[in-house]
Amino acid sequence: MPVIIRPALAADIPQILSIINRFAEMNVMLPRTEDSVRQTLADWLVAAYDEEPPPGEPVVVGCGTLVALTETLVELRSLAVHESQQGKGLGGVIVAALVRTAREQGYSQICALTLRENFFVRLGFSLVDRWAISPKIWQECIYCRKFHRCDEVAVLMELTEQRSAVQETPQAAGAWASLLKWEEWQPLRLAY
Repeated sequence: MPVIIRPALAADIPQILSIINRFAEMNVMLPRTEDSVRQTLADWLVAAYDEEPPPGEPVVVGCGTLVALTETLVELRSLAVHESQQGKGLGGVIVAALVRTAREQGYSQICALTLRENFFVRLGFSLVDRWAISPKIWQECIYCRKFHRCDEVAVLMELTEQRSAVQETPQAAGAWASLLKWEEWQPLRLAY
């Protein structure tokens, strides 16, 4: 049965929360609330069965969202794939769809904080200094219970051609220097 990537619907919220909060219980990602997903529903994509799912499987088997941090920087957040679909490339398909959406919306950079940095690097992201993504740190991270002992790694993808040299040489000294500076990301957008 085919799985498709589509915008999330209000009816998908319980299944989105089930997938995300199951991984949150394992301390692999941060939990989300129904209210936070509902308020940002237009920014979510889901991987869902196009027809009736196999017995015992939910309709929604993957999800992810984009959260604007500034006018040019967007964060890929809450990427999760149901256990029944892991190892089949579905996570990469969701990321590709979110990257395409970020480009269409005019963002020049997309970032993520992850425990699976190799997954993102294989998809074209570069490792960057977590502290270089200042809008993220001060919008959400500072309130996280893991803030002072964070084990997540920051990744970034340049979405415009003029910055592609940074993407091609992620190990170069100061490769993350093209990230937004204080003046460029003020004022911050409120992230849910």
